[in-house]
Amino acid sequence: MPAYGDILTLPHTGGPLPSTQWVLSPEGAESVSTHHLTLQTALALPGLIEYFFQCFEEIVEEGTSWPHEGSYDQTSFQRYFFTADVLVGILHTSGDTPAGLEEPKEFALGVMEAKAGRSWAECIAGMYYIMPNYPGRSSHICNGGFIVPRAKQGKGYGRVLGRSYLHYAPKLGYQASIFNLVFVNNAASVRLWERLGFTKAWRIPRAARLKKKDGSEGEEYVDAYVFHKNFVDDQEHSSG
Repeated sequence: MPAYGDILTLPHTGGPLPSTQWVLSPEGAESVSTHHLTLQTALALPGLIEYFFQCFEEIVEEGTSWPHEGSYDQTSFQRYFFTADVLVGILHTSGDTPAGLEEPKEFALGVMEAKAGRSWAECIAGMYYIMPNYPGRSSHICNGGFIVPRAKQGKGYGRVLGRSYLHYAPKLGYQASIFNLVFVNNAASVRLWERLGFTKAWRIPRAARLKKKDGSEGEEYVDAYVFHKNFVDDQEHSSG
């Protein structure tokens, strides 16, 4: 569960937001569509939450990028990951990807149509949650947790999911974002959030006891950055 449990206030109480399509390269050879889910809509998609849970277990077992430790059951995972809103990214190839698309466009297909008969492991590029980072009077500041399955890592999908996060979080009513723990040894994540306009608010010494990224035996304490981005400033800049 999040630190504040059931007392979190959600700024968005409406229906699902439109799905969007994001092209990975100017050539349009591959794209990712992102689809807005809640626990109720995800439960209606056979096998989806089970696959999410499998990916989460792998991340926890790796012990290098999330602070979670130990074993969890699927019910605990659901209560944590689906506290508020979840986005899932589904892969598309050149047959249904428009070349030259620089800005995202709304995508008419639902999740099962976008899946197109493939397994979840074949078609999912990644998933992330968006939830308030604080309760009540500070609930306009959100937090996100991202998972890219092992087989999909290093292919640029994380950047697409990050861009879609900046699209959906303001539409869900949030005015800013905080990432509490971006570990300094996760160079790809640090570069990603810097490129997407986040700033390092501060550095937490010895923020987590992680397994060594080089795969050697043992663990080590690792510092973490706290990243921040103000969506209100971005909106004022884009409209000015």
